[in-house]
Amino acid sequence: MQPFVSVSGTVAPLPAANIDTDVIMPKQFLKGVDRSGLKEGLFHELRFDHDGAERPDFILNKPEWRDAAFLAVGPNFGCGSSREHAVWGLMQYGVRALIGTTFAGIFFDNCARNGLLVISMPEDKMDNVMQAASLSAASRLTIDLEDQRITGAGLNLPFDIDPMRKNALIQGQDAIDQTLTFRDEILAFQNKRLLENPWLI
Repeated sequence: MQPFVSVSGTVAPLPAANIDTDVIMPKQFLKGVDRSGLKEGLFHELRFDHDGAERPDFILNKPEWRDAAFLAVGPNFGCGSSREHAVWGLMQYGVRALIGTTFAGIFFDNCARNGLLVISMPEDKMDNVMQAASLSAASRLTIDLEDQRITGAGLNLPFDIDPMRKNALIQGQDAIDQTLTFRDEILAFQNKRLLENPWLI
């Protein structure tokens, strides 16, 4: 996974509540056996009309936010089905972090397992982030994961994150990578157990 230490970029506002995974990644993009083409599927019904033309009023189609690295999202983002493709599509598009008040549980875990930073903020602080994201001239932020702080666009906001998730993101480790950090201890236990129980061989 790509490590996340300190990342700067534009933040785009998506304030609607309850944006579900079918909106994030519609079902027609779930047919492949790999992760290809999910960038195009991201928010497909919002980004494109029935003829495939871009909808100019959608935030990610506007020049100021087209290359957004962060999304400021409404409450309960990622609700609905547990499709991991929604997270993959966000990451293929170039989104490195989501900032919101609340996130659906399975979606939140899928983000953590795939290296997408999710920041939960109190409602009053989130109002400030959303306001900053809505101002195209001042919508560039820096998220410093080591310092656990969002700065830029007049903001200087600390945030909380689980220490294990933080370390995994900084190191660019998925669950298998994290397990392999204990490789020597695992092998030592395995060898000891086989010596004590030779009939297992």
